[in-house]
Amino acid sequence: MCRKLDRLNKSTGAYYFHRLREIIAYKLDLESHEVFDGEIEVDESYFGGRRKGKRGRGAAGKVPVFGLLKRGGKVYTKIIPDAKLAPL
Repeated sequence: MCRKLDRLNKSTGAYYFHRLREIIAYKLDLESHEVFDGEIEVDESYFGGRRKGKRGRGAAGKVPVFGLLKRGGKVYTKIIPDAKLAPL
């Protein structure tokens, strides 16, 4: 006899997805302390929010993210409070 599998509640799924993202961010943060050598590219970008209204540095409701790309290697990202010189 086939047994029907229970479906996962959306709040439970969201909880586990959030926890998984925290674990991935933690592991990547541990790796980000490696010494960089060679060519490195840096850039900031904005994620989230709606596309309407201001864009770029004046983007309301968006999260600024700073990234480092090691040529031929990995990408390291970090959420920053703003894109001013001091936090970067």
